[in-house]
Amino acid sequence: MTQGELFGGSHDAAPGRGRSEPAPGAVLLPGWLDPAAQLRLVAACRAWARPPAGMHAVRMPTGGLMSVRMVGLGWHWYPYGYSRTAEDGAPVKPFPPELGGLARRAVAEAYGAAAGEVAGAAGYAPDIAIVNHYPHGARMGLHQDRDERTDAPVVSLSLGDSCVFRLGNTETRTRPWTDLELRSGDLLVFGGPARFAYHGVTRTLPGTADPALGLTGRLNITVRQSGL
Repeated sequence: MTQGELFGGSHDAAPGRGRSEPAPGAVLLPGWLDPAAQLRLVAACRAWARPPAGMHAVRMPTGGLMSVRMVGLGWHWYPYGYSRTAEDGAPVKPFPPELGGLARRAVAEAYGAAAGEVAGAAGYAPDIAIVNHYPHGARMGLHQDRDERTDAPVVSLSLGDSCVFRLGNTETRTRPWTDLELRSGDLLVFGGPARFAYHGVTRTLPGTADPALGLTGRLNITVRQSGL
């Protein structure tokens, strides 16, 4: 297995759940990661979460703490920008090449022959990963990913508990939106017209993870191209 395939797995949809396009530019591939690949990614996330430059709670400009904890790879995200220094003052952990290979493959499989019609898809060069951990009861409000200097697609991988993911429109946090159930192993790619859509997690579904993962709550890995 090559470095770019380290986290690879079956690309067949989970039984009864097929590929869908919930919005123009957004593609959901259920069960894209097989159980073995999920286990490898969970183990990698545990390593990335350790200090220095480890997983932390984010304080918003309003003073509140996000219920989700996160760690950045390649770049550290803060509201609202990126830096090379993490919350604890340590240098950010490097962006793993194998994760970049996985994300490039995800974009290629999501868009196929149409990749040339989606901004930034054909030459996708990700250099940021943000790992979010959702403990039971955590959520994420509707927001846009606008801190990158490119409109290349965002790759989202789900591990652990299922969640209700809300994919909205590009103009406002209000309707119209579409609620999707994202399960462990699912791949969601959003680019093109959906790249700057408001999106968030309204709730997680505790107890839905495969116990073999040894994971409490939900992990979400988003991979992006910074343009920085």
